[in-house]
Amino acid sequence: MSHQTPENISPPSTNGEETPRSSSESAVPPLPKVCTQIIESIPESYRGQRRLRYLAEKTNELAVEHENALRNRMEQFAKRALELDASDMDLGGSACDGNVWYRVDGEKRREEDLGTYTPLETDLLVLNLLNEKQTRHLLNEGAADFSYRLDVEGNDGRPRRFRATAYSDYDHAALNMRAITDEVFALEDLGFHEKIQKGMMFRHVRDGLTLITGVTGSGKSTTLDAIIDANNQDVPGHIVVIAQPVEYMHKPKKCIVRHREVGKDVESFKAGITQALRQDPDIVVIGEMRDPETIQAALEITDSGHKVFSTLHTSSAMETIDRIVAEVPPEEQERVRHRLADVLRCVISQQLLPKVGGGRQMAKEVLWVDASARAAIKNDNVGEVYQMMWEGGQDGQTTLEQDLYRLVRKRKIKPEHAMDYANNKKRLRRLF
Repeated sequence: MSHQTPENISPPSTNGEETPRSSSESAVPPLPKVCTQIIESIPESYRGQRRLRYLAEKTNELAVEHENALRNRMEQFAKRALELDASDMDLGGSACDGNVWYRVDGEKRREEDLGTYTPLETDLLVLNLLNEKQTRHLLNEGAADFSYRLDVEGNDGRPRRFRATAYSDYDHAALNMRAITDEVFALEDLGFHEKIQKGMMFRHVRDGLTLITGVTGSGKSTTLDAIIDANNQDVPGHIVVIAQPVEYMHKPKKCIVRHREVGKDVESFKAGITQALRQDPDIVVIGEMRDPETIQAALEITDSGHKVFSTLHTSSAMETIDRIVAEVPPEEQERVRHRLADVLRCVISQQLLPKVGGGRQMAKEVLWVDASARAAIKNDNVGEVYQMMWEGGQDGQTTLEQDLYRLVRKRKIKPEHAMDYANNKKRLRRLF
């Protein structure tokens, strides 16, 4: 896409809005004049969501050259993320103080040389990225997830892609974009025990549910893509990936790899999982088990004999088990607990910590569900699971605290950072 230089304009009126410094005050060229015209045309009585809906209508009517000019500016922001090796980019609303922000080595920082923008200007920039369906989601549901492709070639020879979320922030459109890696880590480079690695491979274990858990930005997608790629290279089969949005696009090697994006290729995670039963898959990858319907569908397809991988926003194996059970009504929890115990194979809970010398270091907790763990889950004695991981080193199991201690001894991370990220600080103090 060729770069178009926006026209030189004065700062737009903001209809009484409290705004940060305008983009015209920086060395970066201001936005096209049409942005000023749209903003100044907002009826004085329009506030809140009514004003955002008005901007969405006007953005939808933009001429192609104006759409391209706004998209060029967003591509400039996205390219800066790649230059900085940033994991995330944020903009929009008054919270960003007019700046574009990036997360570099785990810390947020603003990039002032990219110019400053009023909340109404960033509303237009964000809304211009969305199609009609995504705009409806943003206005009606408060958020819209989508993928964004940048015409910059990555290490794999394909355009770089981003996972993006547009969301409402006090009646303005905010945006987070996460850079999707253009290369996949080898599974053996992630430091898992041989038994755990075998358990992830369809060749060795052909069924069961494996969960990759952790907070946002803990590397769950990196681990999941490494698992998919390892299976893709190992045995002929069919992998169905259901995600919102689809991140890394896997090329077929020994496997057919389908990528189905929720909201584009299929209506919901539950629908995608149900449909997968009729698509002859060997492995089903569910981007996130984010609601009771998806959890129930995931348990059902695993129960039918498929190998399933998914993610959860939980910080430990015990919390993962409790969270899944708690997602269903009390009268169904006993049944779901027994069902989960029968199908669960492995839980990996990850953290990304500051690494000595710069960069990020992964620490992990690993539970391999054997007969003893299965019985503990069925009997609602999840507290016993921690001790099983603590004593299960010969099987590749580890608690987060044991792995943090190992990384400190190898001088990969600092002791104070290990203590900050530990789930059980008392246990980690004993190890120290």
